[in-house]
Amino acid sequence: MIDMKQIKENVSNRMKPHQAPDMPADFTVRESKPLVSARESTAAIGASIRIKGDVSGDENLIIQGHVEGTIKLQGHNVTISNTGKVNANIVANQIIVEGEVQGDMIGEEKVIIRETGNVYGNIVAPRVTLEDGAMFKGSIEMEPHQKGMTAPKSAASAMSGGDNPVRKTA
Repeated sequence: MIDMKQIKENVSNRMKPHQAPDMPADFTVRESKPLVSARESTAAIGASIRIKGDVSGDENLIIQGHVEGTIKLQGHNVTISNTGKVNANIVANQIIVEGEVQGDMIGEEKVIIRETGNVYGNIVAPRVTLEDGAMFKGSIEMEPHQKGMTAPKSAASAMSGGDNPVRKTA
């Protein structure tokens, strides 16, 4: 018969207690900050989700489903994944299109249309990237980054809800 109590005593007697390394007298432990701040958090609209209306917020957004209306996430990033379909005007810091977008886009920093992206609308951004294979129909206005950058009157009108804010196709 095995005596577990005896085994535990033998093991504990052979183990050396953990000793902390010598620390200088002025050593203090600082609190660590979380890896993701509230400003860097990301929300997602899943592939089976459909939204009609205005989307706004204070975090980055990944769209895998369908959105129709307007998307305003100034100072934050919007990514339309390859399963995403957006029929909306978009205002964001950085816009990455891997899926389909029908509407105007204002990128405060940049707009990227990946090779799987399909865009029908106008783009206003200081930097625009169209990858090889990307589909794009519309106009592009690129100006150096300016504080308070504004869109041209046609795009600004569309963003404010004037005339025809969302392009629709038959």
